[in-house]
Amino acid sequence: MKKVIVLGCPGSGKSTFSRKLNSITRIPVIYLDMMFHRADKTTCSAEEFNHSLAKVMKQDKWILDGNYGRTIQVRLEQCDTVFWLDYPLEICLQGIEARRGKPRVDMPWIETEPDEEFINYVKNFQQDIRPKMKSLLEQTIEKEIHIFTAREQADLYLNKLQEKELISFTEGI
Repeated sequence: MKKVIVLGCPGSGKSTFSRKLNSITRIPVIYLDMMFHRADKTTCSAEEFNHSLAKVMKQDKWILDGNYGRTIQVRLEQCDTVFWLDYPLEICLQGIEARRGKPRVDMPWIETEPDEEFINYVKNFQQDIRPKMKSLLEQTIEKEIHIFTAREQADLYLNKLQEKELISFTEGI
């Protein structure tokens, strides 16, 4: 595992999962939201984003956290591992509510108010975005793909990975 993408509905915990994966593997995390959004709540152009993404993907190791549908295909071509947090809507909405008002390393501002347009996007994710993601992943070959449908599954995977890493570390001493 050297080049990883983490996908999922907003609020699913992609950034939390990515940080935990980083703490185990020491693979650097790149938050696509931080590449796209600016602190003043404006966004960069598609060209700027593409340039930044291409630069990151030339690195030897990375965890790319975020969906950004128009770039999923190119990231799938470059990665060796995919994690899809395919959680129910209620879990994602709870995740969004839980992070409101808190500083985050994956966003350049603190969300203090509900954003109805964003909430509607999340509510429509299952029917609008999920089928496209599923189709792309079904067409992806020669990649390690992990699909978690509950937070407990992702936590169990990370716990097992951490145990494996600790065993590898102690065997090397």
